[in-house]
Amino acid sequence: MTNLIPPAAIFIGGALFVPFLRGKLKSAFMLLLPVLAFVMLVKMPEGKYWVVNFLDYNLIFGRVDRLSMVFGYIFTIISFIGILFALKVQDDLQHVSALMYAGGAIGVTFSGDFFSLYVFWELLAISSTFLILARKTKASQLAAFRYILVHVFGGLCLLAGIIIYIHDSGTTEFANIGLGGIASWLIFIGIALNAAIPPLHPWLQDAYPEATVAGAVFMCALTTKSAVYLMARTFPGTELLIWLGAVMTVVPLFYGILENDVRRVLAYIIINQVGFMMCGIGIGTQLAINGAVSHAFCDILYVSLLFMAAGSVLHMTGKIRCTDLGGLYKTMPLTCLFCMIGAASISGFPLFNDFISKSMIISAAGHEKLSLIWLILEFASAGVFLHVGIKVPFFTFFGHDSGIRTKEPPLNMLLAMGIAAFLCIAIGLFPGRLYNLLPYPVHFVPYTAAHVTGELQLVMFGGLAFLLLIRSGYYPAEIAAINLDTDWFYRKGARFFYYVMDRGLNGLNAFSERVLACAVPARLGQLSRTPISSLVTLYMRATGKGSAPEAFNKETRPEETSLAPMGTAVFLSLVFVFSLFVVFAFLG
Repeated sequence: MTNLIPPAAIFIGGALFVPFLRGKLKSAFMLLLPVLAFVMLVKMPEGKYWVVNFLDYNLIFGRVDRLSMVFGYIFTIISFIGILFALKVQDDLQHVSALMYAGGAIGVTFSGDFFSLYVFWELLAISSTFLILARKTKASQLAAFRYILVHVFGGLCLLAGIIIYIHDSGTTEFANIGLGGIASWLIFIGIALNAAIPPLHPWLQDAYPEATVAGAVFMCALTTKSAVYLMARTFPGTELLIWLGAVMTVVPLFYGILENDVRRVLAYIIINQVGFMMCGIGIGTQLAINGAVSHAFCDILYVSLLFMAAGSVLHMTGKIRCTDLGGLYKTMPLTCLFCMIGAASISGFPLFNDFISKSMIISAAGHEKLSLIWLILEFASAGVFLHVGIKVPFFTFFGHDSGIRTKEPPLNMLLAMGIAAFLCIAIGLFPGRLYNLLPYPVHFVPYTAAHVTGELQLVMFGGLAFLLLIRSGYYPAEIAAINLDTDWFYRKGARFFYYVMDRGLNGLNAFSERVLACAVPARLGQLSRTPISSLVTLYMRATGKGSAPEAFNKETRPEETSLAPMGTAVFLSLVFVFSLFVVFAFLG
């Protein structure tokens, strides 16, 4: 192993050279990085490698087993596709951020200790933020700020849990830690936030649609799936994940049908798909874990394909709302075809990759006699076809004719979509290749008469429901509106908190400066200089008899200052300082 380079180091190190390259050399160099990383993966046998001793702890940068390898493969594959899609982008910030982002995801995948995991975890958050900022709009800037603040909170939860875990266990290595104490709960929350588990999910549909066309392809593939990997590694068999996952599969469907922005629709469906994975991890059987991992593998391909199709439309037309699009199949037939392949894949049509992965999770729920969960997952499967499988291609490429006449995106974008579409179909036709990579031996047979018939009935039911709703006029109209989600609480709550702190603490600070720092010392200074007239003035005001007589004013009695001892000012200052000391000591 000494002659192999850590795959994460290939991406991170390679990103540093990108700004110094130009033209075709830069393009070839960036495409070479994931290819080289994939070669390293193929040559890596199972075991622990690249172990570094740091502060009496072992940092493990290469924990290689079947679970980490399958995520390593798909992260490398989608990085190649994403780089190819972004090849014509003239923005080094995006290229460097995307490569760092991919390196962070692969680093998380192969980390065998909490220290290195946390470093790569934070690299994910920081590098992906720049993919949002790179769009250079006011909306993307605000979304990026919210995105990084949310992920800083999640990172701090993870860090706090790691510190407590290491203190209690005496080791930095981790595996299945389960939910059993404050440390594990904090780690769970940190991972759950990146997995977009409700109610910690709004950052996803807030940030992803504001990312750049190319940046969104990386973002939809890496952050949530890195969290899926960590959940499968640290919390398999956790019953709470079953119910959280079930909620995730259903709730986003209702938001997706109301959304007008195509990329926001897709962002909600990412949450839906991750819900299936959380259910599988929560069930925890070999069949369920295999289903969750294979579903993550397939989901990365078809969701990225859908984001690339939507991004191509945005790139060529400058529009992404359903109300602004339609009729594009006439001038963008290949993009339309690729979008329909992605839609068929995510809907679970036979011969497409989702058919051979999601069904493993649903079958696992049935085998464990989780009847309610099984019904929820079946309902969610039908809902995906209704709300994405039909909605996205229909309103984008068909529907009403928007009158937009454009052309296909550049060749590199078409090639990237073509590779993803090919893999969606190839895995659906030959699932054994993927099954051989999974953590446990696979005995599941997807292509049985009962399974094929049942899945076709589900998607046809979804299609019939869409047709009836459209024909009857009951399908929610596509309107330009803002749909409230749980981010309302921290968006409004943060403004209210800032207002209270600004008015409260800053008001108290202004009062203290005005009274304690200015008015009181000024009065004491005046009292020390003209004690007689000052005391008479205070007496007259206190008794309501007006101001002091003219005879006692400083202007007519300048010699009054000489009547007071020289130490009066010092004495009064000491009394004032001592009073402040007593007050603050009492408050403390």
